Amino acid sequence: MRTVFSIDDLAAGIRARSRAVLARAITLVESSRPDHQATAQALIDRVIPDSGCSLRIGVTGVPGVGKSAFIEALGCRLTAAGHRVAVLSIDPSSARSGGSVLGDKVRMGKLSADANAFIRPSPSGSVLGGVARKTRETMLLCEAAGYDVVLIETVGVGQSEVAIATMTDMVLVLMLAGAGDELQGIKRGLLERADLVVVTKADGANATNAALAASQYRFAMGLLHEPLELPEVVVCSARERTGFDQIWAIIVARMQIAERSGALRTKRSEQATAWMWALVEEKIRETLRQTESVRAIAESAEQQVRSGTMSPMFGADTIVQALQLSGVTR
Repeated sequence: MRTVFSIDDLAAGIRARSRAVLARAITLVESSRPDHQATAQALIDRVIPDSGCSLRIGVTGVPGVGKSAFIEALGCRLTAAGHRVAVLSIDPSSARSGGSVLGDKVRMGKLSADANAFIRPSPSGSVLGGVARKTRETMLLCEAAGYDVVLIETVGVGQSEVAIATMTDMVLVLMLAGAGDELQGIKRGLLERADLVVVTKADGANATNAALAASQYRFAMGLLHEPLELPEVVVCSARERTGFDQIWAIIVARMQIAERSGALRTKRSEQATAWMWALVEEKIRETLRQTESVRAIAESAEQQVRSGTMSPMFGADTIVQALQLSGVTR
């Protein structure tokens, strides 16, 4: 029979740094059952005073750039230095079946066996932004469990990937050399939000190409950022384990500057506020789906807007009024 954990048990296990309890708590948070969601919210409220002490790093990049290899190499370097590292890896969900491979524990075999590391793959589901629906909550649980570095690996790059910047302290953008991506650096989008650009696979015959690509990205960063906010561009090789000391030194230096200036506190406060409003919007959408009377009015309004018999503005007002009458927005 499966053991049922109370909120007290889960909170105590998380504070005791039990990876098994942490995994169970994350499963609870990711559940869509209303009773599980209520329990998960109570658990997060319980442990949130123990969170917020980690360094939150987002890692994104083009498909095939080697995000998993990069994270494993960086993670192993950090655990060897005494850090506790949590990796939240987002795998793309199939648009047809809704399933996900969740293979990062296989790809990060050495790191997953490390007692000071915790790897949690999660399906992206229907959520845009390269992250999963409960990534923020999962991050807080990992912090409460004593992980001082949290690495969030996104699905891949695209216009929706900028969501990673709304929940991390730094965004590392991994790029390939010789794949036609160098000139993409001058486009506005994800690279505008990069705090550090890393050209991967700088080894063997590709080392020269990587160095050339890095110089091109430095030029591109000068076009996209103010001089005082200019992201550094470096090269690394996960295979040869080179470049990671420099990468970590840059991360630590930038975080120290952000802490001393108060920018880190301001950024996290803004992120928490944005998260609150995102949750408000999510709860309103859930009410539209779950409240039968409101859902019927919303579906009718949608049909009329689709047919051209009702304006989008009037349709929106109709739905909001239905929410008000249901008592949801009072």
